[in-house]
Amino acid sequence: MNREIDGAKPKLLSSLRSYASRSWSVNWPITLIMFFEFLIGLTDVYVAGRVSKEVQATYGFVIQLYFVFIVIANAISVGTVSIVSRLFTSGDQEKLREAVFSSLIAALVAGVLLAVGGLVLTPQLIKIVNIPSELKTLAPQFTNIYALGLVFHYFLINGNGILRSCNRVQSSLKTMAVVCALNIGLNLYLVFHTPLGFRGIATATASSVMVGSLLNLRYVRGLLADGRKFSFEIIKKIVNIGWPIGLLQVLWQLASMVLFLILSALPDNRVEILAALTAGFRIESAIFLPAFAFNMGNAVIVGNFLGEQKKEDAFRSGIVTAVVGVVIITAMVLVVILNARWIVSFLSKNEIVVQEAVRYLYISMISEPFMAWGIILGGGLNGAGDTRSVLKNVALSLWFVRIPLCYVFVVVMGFGAASVWWSMNLSQFVQAALMSKRYLGRQWLGSSN
Repeated sequence: MNREIDGAKPKLLSSLRSYASRSWSVNWPITLIMFFEFLIGLTDVYVAGRVSKEVQATYGFVIQLYFVFIVIANAISVGTVSIVSRLFTSGDQEKLREAVFSSLIAALVAGVLLAVGGLVLTPQLIKIVNIPSELKTLAPQFTNIYALGLVFHYFLINGNGILRSCNRVQSSLKTMAVVCALNIGLNLYLVFHTPLGFRGIATATASSVMVGSLLNLRYVRGLLADGRKFSFEIIKKIVNIGWPIGLLQVLWQLASMVLFLILSALPDNRVEILAALTAGFRIESAIFLPAFAFNMGNAVIVGNFLGEQKKEDAFRSGIVTAVVGVVIITAMVLVVILNARWIVSFLSKNEIVVQEAVRYLYISMISEPFMAWGIILGGGLNGAGDTRSVLKNVALSLWFVRIPLCYVFVVVMGFGAASVWWSMNLSQFVQAALMSKRYLGRQWLGSSN
């Protein structure tokens, strides 16, 4: 018996090293891609803050609204990754080409429809929401430009999903390196050296995603070969897997917008606190984005293993990927805590904004490792097609914990902004617990599509 146990240990360690190696090979390029996106967002906030605190606060609101219009692209991408990652390892090349082409057409059509919807709907929405009047004047000048870039952003997001599913994540990395450099360069030039002014922030985004979408199209064409067959059956599967994630991201972005509205009810320093939350979100995204990178990588890894009919490997690799991600996130948390004031001071010179953003970071960092654990396990569930459980767990933590507590503490009880930051922490703990229960229960292994 002891010999069997002793013999099993090296085998287990070898398997764990193999999972970790496979996880890292997929996740480091995605993490670098997320870092590029972080640099873009950080530059946006920096440039907006250099213009004025009003522009910085407006950008924070508009970017939340913009991401609401991006959710269908992300939903299509999640469905695409779940299907394409399994087809890629299954050996069915004809079906793989069919899935790739169908998802590209779906992204193109959805992007056009949402671009038109953004141009028509956002001005009306801005009129009715309860944000400071100075923000309402500035917001439409952002949203019209962002809407024009939506179709290219849809194509870019879906192309990235296809490339990482087919073991071509480094091609996606090259695209995003170009997008990052172009976005940052245009941002600084257009805002400070052209008549566009602050509108150059949105113009830089629209221009860079257009170039990125064309680069991705060049890479993806190699996967199509001579096959360009459109399949409604595959679109149906993509929608079936992706719609819960689309709804989830709508709920997530709406929750962020509701937080803005709740904070707008504070009696003092409303604009400064909104600007502080914008700066805090951007700094926190330095941690969020690697967590989401591991989320996307875990979806690919689990999907590839399921395509090979290796369910136990899929389960174990998902756990190993989550552990690796949490270790990295914890190290990043320590860096942010030790340098919070210096980092915030880079984004804003307003002392009230700086103080509140630093307090936000000190509080929010407590829950970041738990956030990472839940998000990365959720990526594994997405790769298996178990997106409805992810929707349920995140929605419960947001709309039955975070938002009610924030409303009660600020609107009913009259507490300050810190009560909102602590409520956000509690919702992260709940989300991590719910996601762990679902993943470790293994039901998703039997229900994967």
